[in-house]
Amino acid sequence: MDLDSVRTFVAAADTGRFQEAAAELAVTQQAVSKRIAALERNLGVRLFTRTPRGAELTIDGQAFLSHARELLRVAERAVASVHTARRPLRVDIIASRGAASGLMRGFHRAHPDIDLDVLMLFQIETALAAIRSGEIDASFRAVAAPGRPLPEDIESVRVLDEPLELLTGPAHALAGARSVPLARLAGHRIWMPGIVPGTEWAAYYEDLVAEFGLTIEATGPNFGSDALLDTVADTPALATFMGGHTRLVWPAGHGLRRIPVTDPTPVYPHSLLWHRDNPHPALATLRAHLAATPPRDPEAAATWSPSWAGRDGPGRTATAGPT
Repeated sequence: MDLDSVRTFVAAADTGRFQEAAAELAVTQQAVSKRIAALERNLGVRLFTRTPRGAELTIDGQAFLSHARELLRVAERAVASVHTARRPLRVDIIASRGAASGLMRGFHRAHPDIDLDVLMLFQIETALAAIRSGEIDASFRAVAAPGRPLPEDIESVRVLDEPLELLTGPAHALAGARSVPLARLAGHRIWMPGIVPGTEWAAYYEDLVAEFGLTIEATGPNFGSDALLDTVADTPALATFMGGHTRLVWPAGHGLRRIPVTDPTPVYPHSLLWHRDNPHPALATLRAHLAATPPRDPEAAATWSPSWAGRDGPGRTATAGPT
């Protein structure tokens, strides 16, 4: 399908007149008519009806318009993929309040001259597809869950081990503790409605539960972090896990406590993923920036993370086998 014809069709649909579409595209009105006619022959339908007021879309034209716009967007992304120096670095951080967001804010402070587009993609499969298509340049994930190795063309490096903290309300039995050993949490109800089956964080908490005999409940609808904080503050029997780098603000009256977990400290393994053939010059700068900060403190106490998360240090690359 000729993209010039598709572009002309969209311009004519937006302006409602072939003459105005011709002026917008810097071509003659005759050229617009020929392109539209060629597109109609290609599709086998009429796209416009001529009226005294101009050109109106037929039912088929209306149905085709959204697809035509998407064709042009795909074409623009394809062109941008081979002109990486002209576009922002596009990075998926999963969520705006998490550790990956903090890492990217630090990168932006260190390199304010690099244009950034920050996205939030939920599923790892969506992120991998976006990396492989060139829609994004990198993604922060925990890799690789059991039975779900990364594709051969995707590389990863461990960039941050985020310690988990216990979050309780003021009336919880552990609210006054300065720290709590992980084994002591057995028997306490830990509520995490944001755990979604099939995600990498679900695999992480499944292993944590299995190894230390914890009780993590993911029941009930997930109304977001604000509702979670309200419930934990008001319910003495409930606590939740919170990443040590997660930024949250709650009302002063909640009296919530963030308590370090020790012996060992469970850490959530954040890795950066990218396509091995991605040529964006800022991607190398981002990787160097992240490698300058070790993913874990070498003087820190004993930590725990799932065996499938790997043990790569800063600057070392781990590429999983083929899917």
